[in-house]
Amino acid sequence: MQGAVFLLGLLGAMSGREALHLVHLPATSTVAENSPPETPVHKFSVNLSASLSPVIPGWPLIINTSPLTEAFKVNWLSGTDFEVVTTGKEQLDFETGPNIFDLQIYVKDDVGVTDLQILTVQVTDVNEPPQFQGNLAKGLDLYILEGTNPGFIYQVEAFDPEDISRNIPLSYFLIVSSVNFRMSANGTLFSTTEFDFEAGHKSFLLLAGVRDSQGLEASTTLQVNIVNVNDEVPRFTSLVQVYTIAEELASGTIVASVTAEDPDDKGFTSFLLYSITTASRYFVINQLTGTIHVAHRLDRDAGELRQNPSISLEVLVKDRPSGGQENRMQITFIVEDINDNPASCSKTSFSIMVPERAAKGTLLLDLNKFCFDDDSKAPNNQFNFTTPSGVGSSGRFSQDPAGSGKIVLVGDLDYENSSNLAAGNKYTVIVQVQDVALPYYKNNIYIYIFTKPEDEFPLAFDRPSYVFEVSELRPARTRVGLVHATDQDFPQSRVVYSISTGGASLQYPNIFWINPQTGELQLVTRADYEMTPIYILRIQATNDEDSSSVTVTVNILEENDEKPVCMPDSYFLAIPVDLKVGTNIQNFKLTCTDLDSSPRSFRYSMGPGNINSHFTFSPSAGSNVTSLLLATRFDYASGLDKIWDYKLLVYVTDDNLLSGRKKAQAHIETGTVTLSISVIPHPTTTVTATPGPRVIYQVLRKNVYSPSAWYVPFVITLGSILLLGLLGSLFVLLAKAIHRHCLHKTGKHRKLPVKKGEMKDTKPEVLVETIHMNSVFDGEAIDPVTGAVYEFNSNTGARKWKDPSTQMPTWKELGPQGAAPYRARPPRSTGEQHGLSSKAPAEDNPVPETRMTSPAPQRAETQPSQSYLPPNCTQESKGFLGAGPTSQHRGGELSVPGRLPLPNSHVGRGESNRGENMG
Repeated sequence: MQGAVFLLGLLGAMSGREALHLVHLPATSTVAENSPPETPVHKFSVNLSASLSPVIPGWPLIINTSPLTEAFKVNWLSGTDFEVVTTGKEQLDFETGPNIFDLQIYVKDDVGVTDLQILTVQVTDVNEPPQFQGNLAKGLDLYILEGTNPGFIYQVEAFDPEDISRNIPLSYFLIVSSVNFRMSANGTLFSTTEFDFEAGHKSFLLLAGVRDSQGLEASTTLQVNIVNVNDEVPRFTSLVQVYTIAEELASGTIVASVTAEDPDDKGFTSFLLYSITTASRYFVINQLTGTIHVAHRLDRDAGELRQNPSISLEVLVKDRPSGGQENRMQITFIVEDINDNPASCSKTSFSIMVPERAAKGTLLLDLNKFCFDDDSKAPNNQFNFTTPSGVGSSGRFSQDPAGSGKIVLVGDLDYENSSNLAAGNKYTVIVQVQDVALPYYKNNIYIYIFTKPEDEFPLAFDRPSYVFEVSELRPARTRVGLVHATDQDFPQSRVVYSISTGGASLQYPNIFWINPQTGELQLVTRADYEMTPIYILRIQATNDEDSSSVTVTVNILEENDEKPVCMPDSYFLAIPVDLKVGTNIQNFKLTCTDLDSSPRSFRYSMGPGNINSHFTFSPSAGSNVTSLLLATRFDYASGLDKIWDYKLLVYVTDDNLLSGRKKAQAHIETGTVTLSISVIPHPTTTVTATPGPRVIYQVLRKNVYSPSAWYVPFVITLGSILLLGLLGSLFVLLAKAIHRHCLHKTGKHRKLPVKKGEMKDTKPEVLVETIHMNSVFDGEAIDPVTGAVYEFNSNTGARKWKDPSTQMPTWKELGPQGAAPYRARPPRSTGEQHGLSSKAPAEDNPVPETRMTSPAPQRAETQPSQSYLPPNCTQESKGFLGAGPTSQHRGGELSVPGRLPLPNSHVGRGESNRGENMG
């Protein structure tokens, strides 16, 4: 008890404290534009809630900003003190950016207590110095061609951030003056001298400044670079102009070196180009280094050098390939005469093609026809040939006679010989032609001998014929088999395969295709055993020399690839709803055939649509003829069946029992048949309970719903909802009207028990209760049976007959067989009060009940009477003779106030109107 009191006191003390909230918020703070990161904006603190729960780490934080920005964040200072600072992620610019920001600062503690406040931050304007634009702000490199006349170089531009419209002029100047440059007040940079790169004018560093109207300045650097221009002529530095060289120098020998320099080249990465302008086949010059090389043999004893041994050349030097500066220089070469005439040949290499079946001793080449010596005197002009040598030439080639230069065949050049194949059927023979005098000059002669293959062997297949098998189920591109043809001749040329004849069917011109490179035979389309079981093809193989053909037999393996076909494949049937189970529906039968399966393998099954399994086939398997039977009866009365139109999909499956295969390994095919069955309901008749004629019309409407007509159920559903709503509102209005006029609910009538078949002859006993009460009659009604007018009390139900003089004319009713009309007997006394009392008033005023029996066994004919509803009363208020709300029927007894005996025929009338509340 004391603990509870303490807890209530603690809660009361805690409830007196304030909840978690932000102190010094909401507020408005200012921050200068262009403030650096971590600039303080506003300090605030957090007042903890009554629970003293600490603030969640990382809170408070800015959750929303208007406008959106990331320029601010919240920093923790100490304890519960915090500060809003700038982040530096976005530049705060008074002139171009938003000036006012609304920051939503949100805080939350460990127990979930939160607070949200607004901090308004205003950006203040700060006078900023002018700024240079673009790359100019970082410094700019300018380039001027040397030799350019003094004048305009560049237009410097800056802007003042405070002057958004840029209407206030800025003042430009050079911070450090220069004798070579000047700058106008509007920022135009001029040169005052003509620059010469070779004189040392290469680059200048200028510092340009700008000043606004308030004296704030900014500066940037301008690096002015002088571009070297090719304006100087190259100068030769080599002084030698006459060179003496020996003849027979090797090609590429350097015989002279010409050098030059370009004044424009100092300190600049460029080069000079050298060339020989004089036509000369003896020398070439390196265009980059200027070295002159021997390009052709210098023969002092031949050609123009025999008469004039000096060669003059003009060397041209240029500082660029075209459009540059150039200079020329003349040099002369004198060729000295030496003993340099060895034996030589007009051709030093020969290629000979020799057939592989050439006979031994065949002359292949006579070198004497191609070799000579230009020396004028013997023995300098005499020479001979050495023994042939070289890889593969040993034992195959020789000279006959020795040293004569006549190369003959002495070995075997069979192309298919393994040793010749190892040598590649290519042989290199080297023969030297040698001077017989000192210094015994030698020249090599290269003879390349190739063996020419000849067609010695025919092209033949590896088999005399081929037999392949392929299933008729195999798809296109299936490999049928492989043929291969070879030729023993080397080198083996590419063999091309083709189908010359065969392989056609009635539907396709070509069933097979052969790969022309590999010889693989493939299917172009599926083969059909039933159409053609065997194909005989003629395959042809060709190469560069021969061709050959072979017979290929392709046996098509029989498979179950045909679906059962049934007649009819679609049919419409109509059956009565009461058709007996087991009946053959309209004697309908299916007759099925299959090209590759026996009727014994047929199976029949129902697919979708056979709802409640009403239909079946007999026999269901083992026959090609089957009948459609009704398997189960239709039951629409209980709601089991709801569909009147059936769409059956019948599957006809063959089990492929051919060739004795196991059923688990068999391939099966399935055909389909579509049956439309409409169930016809039997006609419905209704017998009326009244003796008079009544015509009952039965309208059968059939709604065939299509899945595509989605709007039909939608419209029906919408209309039903609207109709239900309308009926509900009408019922509510009707109930309100009845409630206003009928204040008391009467007891319901109990029908008199009548045995079957005794409705017209039964004369029920009447229980008469006499209740004396004084009533005020506040209503008036007409008896629907007699037509008499009576008054009634709406509260107690008491009634009395009115004066006959004020009665309305009585109405007549004819009996079922045209009987005489019955006229209601007027009441004995109009002054008596009559009424039917309920049980409750009877208990308040107990009176003896008098059971009365009709004095005469008079037969009353039942006649249909109209159901009458007295004014301001509900259907529940109806009773015999238009009784008030308290009249009751009790097991054949009728309680009637007063002493008036009622005729039995009245009771019969009330009982005959079943379901109409004895009206």
